[in-house]
Amino acid sequence: MIDGLPLSPRTDPHTHSSCSDGTDTPAGLMACAARAGLDVVGLTDHDTTAGWQEAAEAVATTGVALLRGTEISCADRGVTLHLLAYLFDPDDAALTEAFATARRSRQSRSRRMVELLGEDYPVTWQDVLEQAAGSHTIGRPHIADALVASGAFRDRAAAFDGPLATSSPYYVHHWALDPVEACALVRAAGGVPVAAHPRAAGRQRRLVPDETFARMAEAGLAALEVDHRDHTAAQREQARALAERLGLGVSGASDYHGWGKPNRLGEHLMPTALLERVLDEGRLGLVLP
Repeated sequence: MIDGLPLSPRTDPHTHSSCSDGTDTPAGLMACAARAGLDVVGLTDHDTTAGWQEAAEAVATTGVALLRGTEISCADRGVTLHLLAYLFDPDDAALTEAFATARRSRQSRSRRMVELLGEDYPVTWQDVLEQAAGSHTIGRPHIADALVASGAFRDRAAAFDGPLATSSPYYVHHWALDPVEACALVRAAGGVPVAAHPRAAGRQRRLVPDETFARMAEAGLAALEVDHRDHTAAQREQARALAERLGLGVSGASDYHGWGKPNRLGEHLMPTALLERVLDEGRLGLVLP
């Protein structure tokens, strides 16, 4: 049992705020989590901890505990993989530099994509900056919002199914950490790494091979995010079997971004046993009401 929480807390450990590519402010996210009946929410913006303080300040008024985290951009031989990192030291020099490098690369990539898109769609870099106001990590969702604002697409999902897809000629890669190195960096910073949506084949043509997850497990990977809306039933079973083979935990989450995507807070949850493990192994604790 975790002090200050119900016996089986409803924990959604993977969400985003306007500090990266979500549409709610960190405080707004906490309020949404309360309305969704969550006991714990994990704020995991892309390559930044910028929203932690505001979210923590909203804990007392919302009654929802905060699990502090980040979603780290990784790539294995050109194949994208995201790593959720929980309860690490936000002042760790190696992680801080990796986050800064990823954000710079994401921004330069986004500018190049907008240049390419601008030849065929009514979108400019200024349009993207207006959509990304307040964000510390500019990425494809902000380009999608600019395309939607221009009338080119009805919503983010349609833009991602079209010119923003990884298979699109407008797509540009950005720098990302090796996932094995990322696991080691997170552990060195006192954090707990969990692989996000590892079998979401609809996001890209290729997937990270099982051998890479085995090496990540050796470097400290704690769990795989199995229950996720981007996984089919078959993909969930594949991921669950992989976790069992490697002795990893199994997680679930919404990957909520606000109104920009259909994901809903609490649609998948982290098991209590895994939350307890994350708390045992992480350098930080929950921010409790």
